[in-house]
Amino acid sequence: MKRRTVVKGLGLAGALPGLAQLIGASELAATPAEGTVYELRVYTTYEGKLDDLLKRFREHTTTIFERHGMKNVAYWTPTDESGPNPKGKTLIYILKHPSREAAAANWKAFQDDPEWKQVRAKSEEAGKIVEKVDSTFMVLTDFSPKVG
Repeated sequence: MKRRTVVKGLGLAGALPGLAQLIGASELAATPAEGTVYELRVYTTYEGKLDDLLKRFREHTTTIFERHGMKNVAYWTPTDESGPNPKGKTLIYILKHPSREAAAANWKAFQDDPEWKQVRAKSEEAGKIVEKVDSTFMVLTDFSPKVG
Protein backbone atom coordinates (compact mmCIF):
# COMPACT_ATOMS: atom_id res chain seq x y z
CA MET A 1 0.00 0.00 0.00
CA LYS A 2 1.32 3.45 -0.87
CA ARG A 3 2.03 5.85 1.98
CA ARG A 4 -0.20 8.44 0.35
CA THR A 5 -3.09 5.97 0.43
CA VAL A 6 -2.48 5.26 4.12
CA VAL A 7 -2.32 8.95 5.00
CA LYS A 8 -5.41 9.76 2.92
CA GLY A 9 -7.31 6.83 4.39
CA LEU A 10 -6.44 7.81 7.94
CA GLY A 11 -7.56 11.40 7.54
CA LEU A 12 -4.39 12.47 9.33
CA ALA A 13 -4.73 16.12 8.33
CA GLY A 14 -7.57 16.47 10.81
CA ALA A 15 -5.85 14.37 13.46
CA LEU A 16 -2.44 16.06 13.49
CA PRO A 17 -3.35 19.04 15.72
CA GLY A 18 -4.68 16.60 18.33
CA LEU A 19 -1.58 14.47 17.88
CA ALA A 20 0.57 17.51 18.64
CA GLN A 21 -1.17 17.84 21.99
CA LEU A 22 -0.68 14.13 22.72
CA ILE A 23 3.03 14.29 21.94
CA GLY A 24 3.64 17.36 24.12
CA ALA A 25 5.81 20.44 23.82
CA SER A 26 9.13 18.77 24.69
CA GLU A 27 8.56 16.13 22.02
CA LEU A 28 7.77 18.78 19.40
CA ALA A 29 11.04 20.57 20.09
CA ALA A 30 12.95 17.56 18.72
CA THR A 31 14.42 18.02 15.27
CA PRO A 32 15.33 15.44 12.65
CA ALA A 33 19.01 16.26 13.34
CA GLU A 34 18.52 14.87 16.85
CA GLY A 35 17.29 11.66 15.30
CA THR A 36 13.83 11.36 16.87
CA VAL A 37 11.44 9.42 14.63
CA TYR A 38 7.80 8.51 14.92
CA GLU A 39 6.52 5.25 13.54
CA LEU A 40 2.99 5.02 12.19
CA ARG A 41 1.79 1.42 12.26
CA VAL A 42 -1.44 0.12 10.77
CA TYR A 43 -2.50 -3.43 11.62
CA THR A 44 -5.23 -5.20 9.65
CA THR A 45 -6.64 -8.18 11.49
CA TYR A 46 -8.32 -11.29 10.24
CA GLU A 47 -12.12 -11.14 10.41
CA GLY A 48 -13.33 -11.21 14.01
CA LYS A 49 -9.84 -10.87 15.53
CA LEU A 50 -9.63 -7.14 16.35
CA ASP A 51 -10.81 -7.63 19.94
CA ASP A 52 -8.10 -10.26 20.45
CA LEU A 53 -5.47 -7.84 19.15
CA LEU A 54 -6.74 -4.97 21.31
CA LYS A 55 -6.67 -7.23 24.38
CA ARG A 56 -3.09 -8.28 23.61
CA PHE A 57 -2.01 -4.62 23.28
CA ARG A 58 -3.99 -3.51 26.34
CA GLU A 59 -2.70 -6.27 28.62
CA HIS A 60 0.84 -6.88 27.35
CA THR A 61 2.23 -5.29 24.19
CA THR A 62 2.31 -1.63 25.24
CA THR A 63 4.24 -2.49 28.41
CA ILE A 64 6.73 -4.63 26.50
CA PHE A 65 7.19 -1.82 23.96
CA GLU A 66 8.13 0.62 26.74
CA ARG A 67 10.57 -1.87 28.21
CA HIS A 68 12.36 -1.94 24.85
CA GLY A 69 12.63 1.83 24.38
CA MET A 70 9.50 2.40 22.30
CA LYS A 71 7.30 5.22 23.60
CA ASN A 72 3.58 4.67 23.10
CA VAL A 73 2.20 7.91 21.64
CA ALA A 74 -1.44 7.04 20.81
CA TYR A 75 -3.70 4.26 19.55
CA TRP A 76 -6.81 4.49 17.35
CA THR A 77 -9.47 2.31 15.78
CA PRO A 78 -11.35 3.63 12.71
CA THR A 79 -15.03 4.57 12.78
CA ASP A 80 -15.76 4.14 9.05
CA GLU A 81 -17.21 0.85 7.82
CA SER A 82 -15.35 0.99 4.50
CA GLY A 83 -12.16 2.39 3.03
CA PRO A 84 -8.56 1.26 3.28
CA ASN A 85 -8.77 0.85 7.08
CA PRO A 86 -12.24 -0.47 7.93
CA LYS A 87 -13.87 -0.37 11.35
CA GLY A 88 -13.66 -3.70 13.16
CA LYS A 89 -10.45 -4.87 11.46
CA THR A 90 -7.88 -2.10 12.00
CA LEU A 91 -5.61 -0.81 14.76
CA ILE A 92 -3.60 2.34 14.07
CA TYR A 93 -0.90 3.58 16.41
CA ILE A 94 2.22 5.73 16.68
CA LEU A 95 5.43 4.92 18.53
CA LYS A 96 8.31 7.29 19.24
CA HIS A 97 11.94 6.14 18.88
CA PRO A 98 15.14 8.09 19.69
CA SER A 99 16.38 7.42 16.13
CA ARG A 100 15.81 5.18 13.13
CA GLU A 101 18.74 3.01 14.27
CA ALA A 102 17.25 2.76 17.75
CA ALA A 103 13.93 1.73 16.19
CA ALA A 104 15.60 -1.22 14.46
CA ALA A 105 17.31 -2.25 17.71
CA ASN A 106 14.08 -1.75 19.68
CA TRP A 107 12.10 -3.99 17.33
CA LYS A 108 14.82 -6.67 17.39
CA ALA A 109 14.85 -6.68 21.20
CA PHE A 110 11.04 -6.76 21.28
CA GLN A 111 10.81 -9.69 18.87
CA ASP A 112 13.44 -11.60 20.86
CA ASP A 113 11.74 -10.92 24.21
CA PRO A 114 10.71 -14.21 25.89
CA GLU A 115 7.59 -12.64 27.42
CA TRP A 116 6.50 -11.33 23.99
CA LYS A 117 7.02 -14.75 22.42
CA GLN A 118 4.88 -16.34 25.13
CA VAL A 119 2.14 -13.69 24.90
CA ARG A 120 2.01 -13.95 21.12
CA ALA A 121 1.85 -17.75 21.15
CA LYS A 122 -0.93 -17.79 23.75
CA SER A 123 -2.97 -15.13 21.93
CA GLU A 124 -2.68 -17.04 18.65
CA GLU A 125 -3.68 -20.47 19.97
CA ALA A 126 -6.96 -20.19 18.04
CA GLY A 127 -5.21 -18.85 14.92
CA LYS A 128 -3.25 -15.87 13.67
CA ILE A 129 -4.62 -12.44 14.58
CA VAL A 130 -2.81 -10.00 12.29
CA GLU A 131 -3.19 -10.32 8.54
CA LYS A 132 -1.11 -7.31 7.49
CA VAL A 133 1.17 -4.65 9.01
CA ASP A 134 2.09 -1.33 7.38
CA SER A 135 4.84 0.80 8.92
CA THR A 136 5.89 4.36 8.03
CA PHE A 137 8.68 6.27 9.78
CA MET A 138 8.14 10.02 10.11
CA VAL A 139 9.87 13.12 11.46
CA LEU A 140 8.15 16.28 12.62
CA THR A 141 8.27 19.25 10.28
CA ASP A 142 9.69 22.60 11.35
CA PHE A 143 6.16 24.05 11.18
CA SER A 144 4.47 21.49 13.44
CA PRO A 145 2.24 23.18 16.01
CA LYS A 146 3.91 23.96 19.31
CA VAL A 147 2.03 23.09 22.48
CA GLY A 148 2.25 25.02 25.77
